[in-house]
Amino acid sequence: MTSSIMFRSPEARARIAAWFDRFHEKLPVPTRSREISTRFGATHVLIAGPENAPPLVCLHGALASSAHLMPELGPLLARYRVHVVDVIGQSVKSADVRLPIDGPAYAEWLTDVLDALGLARVHLLGVSWGGFAALRMAQVAPARVDRLVLIVPAALVSGSAWQGLTRIAIPMALYRAFPSEERLARLVSGLFSTHDDMWCSYFGDAVRSYRLDFRPPPLATPASLAGFTRPALVFGADDDVSFPGAKLLARAKELLPHAQTELLEGCRHSPPTDDAFRARLCERISRFLGSDAARDAADADVAPPPAPPGLAAPVA
Repeated sequence: MTSSIMFRSPEARARIAAWFDRFHEKLPVPTRSREISTRFGATHVLIAGPENAPPLVCLHGALASSAHLMPELGPLLARYRVHVVDVIGQSVKSADVRLPIDGPAYAEWLTDVLDALGLARVHLLGVSWGGFAALRMAQVAPARVDRLVLIVPAALVSGSAWQGLTRIAIPMALYRAFPSEERLARLVSGLFSTHDDMWCSYFGDAVRSYRLDFRPPPLATPASLAGFTRPALVFGADDDVSFPGAKLLARAKELLPHAQTELLEGCRHSPPTDDAFRARLCERISRFLGSDAARDAADADVAPPPAPPGLAAPVA
């Protein structure tokens, strides 16, 4: 590789590819890999779950991959045919390109992916940057989305510039320039809800290996989402520097009037990675995806009944 939009060097790319393999080796279920051609370049998809189960398409966050997100899906892997797509421009497993953040490119890319998978209409789940891509799909091609799940999504609100600078941007710049365990610990403390040695070590390598591009995507507007009338479930984290939870959920209600919302208390941008949290999160998502009440409410164009308290309790 002589030139890369995504990586600082061939060695950096190889380092992140090796991390993909390490995360993939820890997956608790058998998986199938597919590489799909899209108008923007090759896209990798990791697939797991019962073949005849309803399809659930998932989009990971920035600087991650399908192998990072899939183990966090816990019980969903037993109930759905899960397709975790390696987001183009954000994963070592898909094409080395960056899509424009304005316009329909992300929706066009995901449309190509769904067409290649033979999926006409799906449940769609997006995390962080993947939430932005999922929102863009709901804006541009709402007929392809049955139910929408967004976890700390980009493109709904902006956080405090001062907190972003002091808690994330400066610690990240210091770690990139002068890496040390102490500086990495300070960086991840502003982003991660729980300490996970594997995730933290990976993140340290990722911020030093990728050519970072943290331009915020344009915020969604009510007009842009007027055509999406299906059920939605939105999670915000109360200590999220990038997308403050209470502000995010209030905006979600403006943009998606029928959305159910959940505030993850005691959580930063990256939710806990322990089994107990995974079980609670995935059970809440399963109830939403399987809820006849939610489907009937959307079809009748009325708001669904309030969701159970679910994840309202603080998460350690």
